[in-house]
Amino acid sequence: MSASTAAPPADESTERRSWLSGPAGRNVGLVVALALICVAGVITGGERFADIDNVVTILRAAAVTGVVAIGMTFVIISGGIDLSVGSVLGLTGVWATTVATQTMAEDLHWLVMVVTALAVGVGAGLVNGVIIAYGRVVPFIATLAMLASARGLAEMISNRQTQRVDVAGFTDFFDLDPLGVPMLIWIFALVAVAGWFLLNRTTFGRRTVAVGGNAEAARLAGIKVKRHTLYIYGLSGLAAGIGGVMMLGRTTAGTSTNGVLLELDVIAAVVVGGTLLAGGRGTIVGTVFGVLIFNTLTNIFVINNMSTSAQSVAKGVIIVAAVLLQQRFANRSRST
Repeated sequence: MSASTAAPPADESTERRSWLSGPAGRNVGLVVALALICVAGVITGGERFADIDNVVTILRAAAVTGVVAIGMTFVIISGGIDLSVGSVLGLTGVWATTVATQTMAEDLHWLVMVVTALAVGVGAGLVNGVIIAYGRVVPFIATLAMLASARGLAEMISNRQTQRVDVAGFTDFFDLDPLGVPMLIWIFALVAVAGWFLLNRTTFGRRTVAVGGNAEAARLAGIKVKRHTLYIYGLSGLAAGIGGVMMLGRTTAGTSTNGVLLELDVIAAVVVGGTLLAGGRGTIVGTVFGVLIFNTLTNIFVINNMSTSAQSVAKGVIIVAAVLLQQRFANRSRST
């Protein structure tokens, strides 16, 4: 009798395991990881790390990567990949700072620059979507081609020169800090909330998960998979366009080198945040924590004067560890 009372019920233990391997459990794990990283930062960096200005610096540095990562989350959940986001970001910034665009912005409104950047980003994303969905080219190859093409086009438009932002209204807007918080952080927060709502509270989000889980089953269920794939890559391009505008606000200059290798940081943050590379599972909250984890680590490395080579090695180890944990949780959930 005593032995039977000491053993936990099977359904309770199964429920505990399923909770730990579910979105809530993974997000709690990310919170714990971020907390431990912050403790390490306080121990190694002292007041330099714990200072409120340094916290704002971390969030400000994470803003651009975070916004692009929100769009990437949808792509990876759908079972795809977008290697072109860094190049598209650079192209949107260059196109928005051409003489013609800035002249029009001065004559009409500085939002002309924003609309231009977003239009270029969406256009590039839709081209990716058409090639992948209707041309049946694998996402890796299609977006790799866009990576090279967008970067080359940005170099041609700018003639490899830095184009300064001369529209006062644009720079004034990004100099604002409502409630003492920089505008870049506000934009990141708004995009994250919008991304969470789109993924969790709309049919678009449910269809994205369905397509990533099993595209053929989604098609048989009545989902227009090709059209939805087109929309997803358009959304990724939109996120890159928003990131391009934010980069202009942060640097006040458009250059073809903006966003170089950004796609690696973005994909790493999304994967560390718990989104399966195979598709069918992921959360916006996890992606936000993944971005914060990487940028906090980078800040700690800089404070402790760690070389960029050592930083790259450390990030690589973290990515591999995250993927191994994903596989372990996936196998555990399948076994239950």
